[in-house]
Parts: sequence; C-alpha cells; structure tokens
Amino acid sequence: MSQSTGTTRVFICGSALRGQPDHQNLQSATFVRAAKTQPLYRLHAAADGWHPAIYAVEEGGISIPGELYELSAEQYDYLVSTEPPNMYPSEVLLEDGTTAIAMLYPKELVEKYNWPDISDLGGWAAYKASQA
Repeated sequence: MSQSTGTTRVFICGSALRGQPDHQNLQSATFVRAAKTQPLYRLHAAADGWHPAIYAVEEGGISIPGELYELSAEQYDYLVSTEPPNMYPSEVLLEDGTTAIAMLYPKELVEKYNWPDISDLGGWAAYKASQA
C-alpha cells in the first residue's frame, strides 16, 4: 500500500483487464498504465479457461502482459472478494523493477489439475480471443 495516498498498486492480467468480462470488479480504480512482469512467471488457463493461474518460477518464466491500477482500500477489498477460489494476493516484480500486488495461484493445484500452459500465447486477453 502506498503510504502517501492510501492506495494499493495492483497488476491485473486476467479477466479484470479492460475489455474482459470482470473489468467491472475494479469499480472506478485508476488505470495507471499498461505493464508487464519480469520474466519470472508462468500463465495457465485454470478451470476450463474460467480464469488465469499465475505463479512464480525459478527458470523458464515469461513476461506477463497486463495493466497497472491504483485501488483504494475499499476497491482492493472488493476485488479480492471477487477472485476465484485459491487465488491469493502476492507481490510481483514488474519489467521496470517496481512491484505491485497480483493475484497468484498455487502451482501445486495447476499441476494437480494439469491446466494448460498458455504462457506463450501473449497473455490472457490474447488467449481468450484465440478461444472465441
């Protein structure tokens, strides 16, 4: 959380992106800019493509494209309350060296359910467009 503004910087890379079905879960959060993570993560399509599953890796990671938002405490709490089961907030490292909170997913569950790795498809919005 930013001490000066009382907001939380959140990296969005799934169904709450602009143009995606859950964008309204951000309410009136302030769009900061397009952003990417450092190449330290993998991206999977969880639960038959219902939501993304992102987790950190030691090697073989990609840079996940997304959007950076500033959320008030109330907006942040609401967003977290709308997330699918097992997702949890965690800090991610962005391409420019800064950090933000993102919703990650346990790698163990991705592996248990053998959800498809979509890391090389250009991000969540590109994956959803390819499925349409």
